[in-house]
Amino acid sequence: MTSVQNRRARARGGELDDCLHACAVHSGKLVGSLDRRRTELAERLRQLLVVWGMSAASKPASAAAPAGGAAARLKRVVKGAGTPVSGSLSNELLDALLAVGNKALECGYDDELDLALVITDTVLAQRKNSRAGWRLQARLLEALGDESAAIEAYERYLALTTEDGFGVASRIAGLRRAGEKERELLQLLSRQCPRAESFSRGPATDVWAEGLALHAAGDRSEAEPRLVGALLALAAEDAPVADRQKLLSQYLNLRLADGDAAGLTEIAGLYAEQRRSRMRGPVAEPTFGGVNWISLGEFRNQIAGKSICLIANSGRVGESGMGADIDAYDLVVRFNSYRIEPKHTGSRTDIHATIHKHGFNWDQRVTTRLVFGGISNDWKYSLRNRLVPGAQQYLGDESLRWPVRNIGRLSADAWSGIPTTGFNMLFLLDFLDVSTELDLIGFDFYESGAYRVQEAMKMPITSVHEYTSERDWVMQRAQSVTDMRISLR
Repeated sequence: MTSVQNRRARARGGELDDCLHACAVHSGKLVGSLDRRRTELAERLRQLLVVWGMSAASKPASAAAPAGGAAARLKRVVKGAGTPVSGSLSNELLDALLAVGNKALECGYDDELDLALVITDTVLAQRKNSRAGWRLQARLLEALGDESAAIEAYERYLALTTEDGFGVASRIAGLRRAGEKERELLQLLSRQCPRAESFSRGPATDVWAEGLALHAAGDRSEAEPRLVGALLALAAEDAPVADRQKLLSQYLNLRLADGDAAGLTEIAGLYAEQRRSRMRGPVAEPTFGGVNWISLGEFRNQIAGKSICLIANSGRVGESGMGADIDAYDLVVRFNSYRIEPKHTGSRTDIHATIHKHGFNWDQRVTTRLVFGGISNDWKYSLRNRLVPGAQQYLGDESLRWPVRNIGRLSADAWSGIPTTGFNMLFLLDFLDVSTELDLIGFDFYESGAYRVQEAMKMPITSVHEYTSERDWVMQRAQSVTDMRISLR
């Protein structure tokens, strides 16, 4: 087995009781940690254990965990004196487990990745059609360097959904292309150095060390077949991607240091292509189809003298019956993973404002698409990967990338939270101040829950935004307020 397969075998989950026990034990390991990521993971674990405790309390006495509250039950489990709640995986426990798994993946440390493996195996053993479970496992396997298994998991996810809001199809294409180019690169090296085949049976680390020693001694004719042979051996072993990439990079650096730049043209091209494909999948030219980039001033001209309504993705909108009223505005603005139900939401979307991190509704035809993002390079990367040719007539340029920070000049000191997509859009419209009407429909700052496309409904309402501050900002400027409508003009 490969190192990744060995790791999966060691960390394999499946039984809910064992998974909860592993989470409880790991929670104890994080006590007093000063690492921000592990502190956030500890909070997710705490929330999981609260959900677990509540589920235990709701069971009949014969099925419940030992008495004494969640904290006491946790201590018994960690010490091996108690057992977690047996039974099926409830929706609440599923969501809490997935939140822990995602945060463990973000940590990136070996112990946390092992915990995430236990969680994904358990979730998928209990819920074999869990979209979020398959996507988490795919991302985890990709992080561990097992791309073939990651592709299989991504494909399972795609088979279970009709809305690829996370760009999974592009991710699969990129990983496959990267694998093809890496194989082409190794085949080229093997042709250039036929003797490498005799050193390709490994072990790769020993052969590589021999090659480095010979290279350092100046014996390049003997070093070269060993170095290439080690690269071939790693590929044959299906070693993690990070290990293969590290040695490939070192090999190219050695060749460059030897002054062999002329002979590296084709090799460097294949190396760059496989690296680039892993970073982003092959996509169509995003500006194909007649898109026009617009600046702040051009956007101002586009909305001047128009009545505008901004439609919240809230449960309140989903029951409003305001579809006809919404469609009567000159311009209708919707956000991120908006859902259309004409009777309640109206049917038209003129401006789609979205965060760059998610790809929901990017394929829906709109007049103008404004993509918000705090980091320029990440924003450009998302445009390159997510923009659908022909789905928009106008696209906001970098002058419209992050209105609250870049236009309003509100620093983190003045506004500490990350502004929501809705607040960025509203701030921009209020700043320009050229609309005859500026109304917010159904904005209750998620008091009535989310109303999104189905694939996005499982996404948590994130805690990084300052909803209270945004509400206060809105209400300070409101001219009139009803149950469904807040008018700023």
